[in-house]
Order: sequence, then C-alpha cells, then structure tokens
Amino acid sequence: VEEAGGRALAIRCDIREEAEVKAAMAKTVDTFGGLDILVCNAGGPPPGNFGTLDEAAWSRGFELTLMSVTRSIRFALPHFRSAGGGSILVLGSSSVKQPLPNLLLSNVFRPGIQGLVKHLSGELAADNIRVNMLSPGRILTDRTRQLDADRAEREGKPLEEIQKASAASIPMGRLGDPAEFGRVATFLVSPAASYMTGSSVLVDGGSVRAL
Repeated sequence: VEEAGGRALAIRCDIREEAEVKAAMAKTVDTFGGLDILVCNAGGPPPGNFGTLDEAAWSRGFELTLMSVTRSIRFALPHFRSAGGGSILVLGSSSVKQPLPNLLLSNVFRPGIQGLVKHLSGELAADNIRVNMLSPGRILTDRTRQLDADRAEREGKPLEEIQKASAASIPMGRLGDPAEFGRVATFLVSPAASYMTGSSVLVDGGSVRAL
C-alpha cells in the first residue's frame, strides 16, 4: 500500500477480546482521522462434529466467529454516524447456505451472522450505513489447505486425492483465487454498490446448489 503511495497501519489484535478490538478501532481512527469501511474477518472456528467438540471449542467458536463481528460493528458505528455513513462488509462462508462436513461451529454461527447482517441493514439504512455479507466457497488459502489436510488424515487418504476430488466437485472445476474473492469485496464496499445493503453474496464457483 505504501509503495503505491497510500498509507497503511497494522495493529496486532485478538478480535475475541473486547478491549483489544476497541483499542484497535480507536488507533485506526486516530491515525486516519475517521472510518469509511469496516471489513469483519476472522479465522474459521475449530473443525469437528457434535461428538468431538467440547464446551471450550463452542466458546471459542462463539467468540471468534460471532462476537468478533458484533463488537467490531458496535465500536465502528459512532465513527460512521459522525461521518454521515459508511460501509460494513462481513466475510462469511458458504455454510450460510449449505452445511459443510466436519464444520459444525461454522454451520451454526455463520448463519447467525447472516441474520445480524440482514437485521442491521434495515436498522442502519437511515444512517446511510450499508451492511453486506460476502461468503467464499473453496478459495485457495491456508485455511483451505488446513481443512484438506485434516480431511486426508481423518479418511486415511493422500492429500492430493482429497484436493483433486475437491476441485472436481466444483462446477468450474477449480478452486478460487483469493484475488477473485477480493475483487467482489472491493465492489461491495465501494460507491459502485451504493444501492446494495442486506445482501449475502457467494463467490464459490457454483458449488452451492441451494437457491
């Protein structure tokens, strides 16, 4: 960003911790003089099924996946309102439409975030604050590689076999590139999407069959 002539600020923050989220937001506003866009993103919750996830895993998933979004938005709203508006983009998962194997916590908490987005889009529209959700399918990221490796270990199969089967299950025949996902995110937070709020958009190569 700086090489391109812009300004950048990196802050280490555990988004499960309210005080750290609040401090990061305050530091950002102090550095740049305001806030225009908030993108809520977190690493995925622990994988597992009902019989393998203990109470601690449920608590971690709740704080990481759901509460990190609510806290980030809560601390951003005063800055958006003082600026006369803003754009919030919440990054989710294709599990908002179609449950994913061995990802129970994502299947439970991501749809809850989608409900939050839809509710807030109506509540905040009068303040000129847009709220949308963008959900990836199989994108070639470290998280995807981790899940593939976990599945290969559980099923006792070579990792390459799991990856090949994954790509074959996608109508476009391949995993997505992070830049392809990023371009849609850029559109949703930009003035080009000024009449979009409360929307939930998938970037998944056609993987989700649900309407």
